[in-house]
Order: sequence, then structure tokens, then C-alpha cells
Amino acid sequence: MPSDTAPEPLETAPAEQADAGGRARAGQDDSDRPTREEAESAVRTMIRWIGDDPAREGLLDTPGRVTRAWREFGAGYEQDPKEILARTFEEIAGYDEMVVLRDIGFESHCEHHMLPIIGRAHVAYLPRSRVVGISKLARIVEAFARRLQIQEKMTAEIADTIHEVLEPYGVAVVVDAAHHCMTTRGVRRGGVNMVTSRMLGAFRKDPSTRREFLAMIGHPHVSVG
Repeated sequence: MPSDTAPEPLETAPAEQADAGGRARAGQDDSDRPTREEAESAVRTMIRWIGDDPAREGLLDTPGRVTRAWREFGAGYEQDPKEILARTFEEIAGYDEMVVLRDIGFESHCEHHMLPIIGRAHVAYLPRSRVVGISKLARIVEAFARRLQIQEKMTAEIADTIHEVLEPYGVAVVVDAAHHCMTTRGVRRGGVNMVTSRMLGAFRKDPSTRREFLAMIGHPHVSVG
């Protein structure tokens, strides 16, 4: 068990500090949001731009479907991840081993091409004096995934938020995902996954703790810089 010291503060840039506050990350509030009609008009413009006719029967309802889908894809902007972790439990009977939730499926979209990122996240923390309901770990992943993302940033956001709110001895996050911006366009290389990790506290400092976590999730060769 690690020594009972306070968790190291995270060096977070001001722009990143707003990330956990949902829409504040993009500097946007509801007064800046286009109407649904404006969004649907933009979809019609895109349909015309690629060479089709938005007025034909098969595409008449497409703008509405697309805007509803993107409201769902962007649902993370409406959530405050810190609030998700607000309720914790201190009756843990002295439990001092790691808590691991692995194979958390998620769908996100890359902020460069707005194409899907589909994969799994593995999340662990070493509790100091309190734990959180396991569903909340899955919801944290969902809250950050349902935004325009790059995988590196999403991995860091998940880990940093858990570290800041729960103040555990350590946090570990590994994300393994396929990027459709690479598999369906550009180099078009299928069957390729990207793996990113963020290790904080005991998981970064103690190689045996890190190895135990990586073995549990089936990624024994993930390196830490």
C-alpha cells in the first residue's frame, strides 16, 4: 500500500481546466448555439456539396436524422464529469487494493474529420479512503467520449478528473480504439488500433502496481514515459 500522502497536484493549463465543465471547454454557451433549423440547413448544404439532391425522397428526412444523431454524439458537452463522481462511499472496510473496470466500450468522433473512434477503455484507481460506484467510471468515459475528441486528450481527461475528484493514491487509464479517419479514408488501413495510457500517482511511480494493472487488462506491454 502506498504511503499516506496527499495526491500530487496536476499541472493543468487554464484551457484544460474548463474541460470537465462540459460546454465551457469550447467557450460556447446556449446563446451561441445555432437552431435546429440552421443545423438541418447545413446538412442540406453538405448533401448538395457532395453532389446529391436533398429534396429527393430518400434524403428528405436525412437532415433531421443527422442533427438528432449529432445531438446524441455530442451529449458529453451537457455533462459535468466532476458531478458524476460527486457521490462517494467511505465504508470500505479498509480496502486498499486497486479498483479496476475494464473493457468499457465507447464511441467517440475525432475532432479533425468528425469520423468515429470506436474502442474500449480500462480504468483503475487505488482508493485512499473512499470509492465511487462502478457505473460512474463508465459514465466518466461516456461523458468525455461523447464530444469531438482526440484519443490522447480523452485518455488524459478521464484520468485527471478521477485523480482530482477522488484524490486516490493513483489512477490508471488505457484506451484502445480504432479510428475511422484512418480506416475509411486517407491511408485506409483497417485492423489498426491506437493505444494510449495515462498513469498517475502509484501507477506511475511503482512498476509492480503498474504491471499488475496492465496484466489485469491484458495489455502487459504498455510503456510509460
